[in-house]
Amino acid sequence: MLTQTIYFALGAYLLGAIPFGKIIARLVAQMDITQKGSKNIGATNVARELGIKWGILTLALDVLKGLVPILVFSSYSLKGGNPGQMALAAVSLCPLLGHQFSIFMGFRGGKGVATALGIYLALSPFSCLLGLLVFLLVVLKWKFVSLGSMVSSGSIPIFLTLFHEPKPMVLASVVMAALIFFRHGENVVRLVRGEERRWKRRSDQVKNSTNRSNSSSE
Repeated sequence: MLTQTIYFALGAYLLGAIPFGKIIARLVAQMDITQKGSKNIGATNVARELGIKWGILTLALDVLKGLVPILVFSSYSLKGGNPGQMALAAVSLCPLLGHQFSIFMGFRGGKGVATALGIYLALSPFSCLLGLLVFLLVVLKWKFVSLGSMVSSGSIPIFLTLFHEPKPMVLASVVMAALIFFRHGENVVRLVRGEERRWKRRSDQVKNSTNRSNSSSE
């Protein structure tokens, strides 16, 4: 069983490592998204730079690369592979590690929130939905996607514990939360300094830019 688990873990990492945001930006606008905006390959930066529909596509693909390998591995387990909760927890970390430390990007990558969402959706859908609710409430209240991402990630281990999920799963969620917090280090600094960028749709940004131009010309 160890050999099969290693194969699954490697496949999950490689799928997670595909930088969909960078690929979409290159195909749609011949843009290197790592040199624009926040320089992140995730859905938020893609939406800001290219528009909501491309951000949603990036989000969906990043969620799927977390969801699909865990569902496949769980299905293998149900068919008699029985790798155990520790193996499932270990494989669950791999798509996130792939996204954050992509072999295709020199072991750099994104924040991993959407990929983690896909992983949690496969492991514990109800905990995932509650975490998503926390994210939405924080973003609606304070308008910081980064803050919502960190608070939501930190809430997932709590929800998993409350629902009596297996301990290896809870431990994996703590590691994932720590990785997401680590990748948000620069955002934390900007939040403390009051320099973090609030969420605005691209249309709002264009409108604000136009208003500022009109004001300066008057």
